[in-house]
Amino acid sequence: MSVRSFFDTNILVYTDDAASKKKQRLALELFEEHLRAGTGVLSLQVLQEYFAASRKLGVDPGIARQKVELFAALDVVLPGVDDLLAAIDLHRLHRLSIWDALVVRAAQRSGCQVLLSEDLQHGRSFDGVRVHNPFE
Repeated sequence: MSVRSFFDTNILVYTDDAASKKKQRLALELFEEHLRAGTGVLSLQVLQEYFAASRKLGVDPGIARQKVELFAALDVVLPGVDDLLAAIDLHRLHRLSIWDALVVRAAQRSGCQVLLSEDLQHGRSFDGVRVHNPFE
């Protein structure tokens, strides 16, 4: 059974990356598993970053829009000012980029136990949210 897990942008981007077939397959499997189980979470920021990154992979904007709609079937966290302030504190305390800190904060606020990310240090924990790189 899946635990409540937050999807970082790079996991979504790999769903389009035909050059990395193994990662693409795993990213699609993770999305499907968490969608079925109702345990997948992402944020508005992640959806925006996915759309921006999809251009680099040559994804048609209309297809990317449809995928944003599909990904939004997961729980979507909408950040507020309090989340930005908490992310700034994470940035200062852990030396994260503000964008990564916003992702960590969204994972924390949404009650996720796992943050699925290739970008953050595998195994690192932030107040109960453990980073897991599914591609390791």
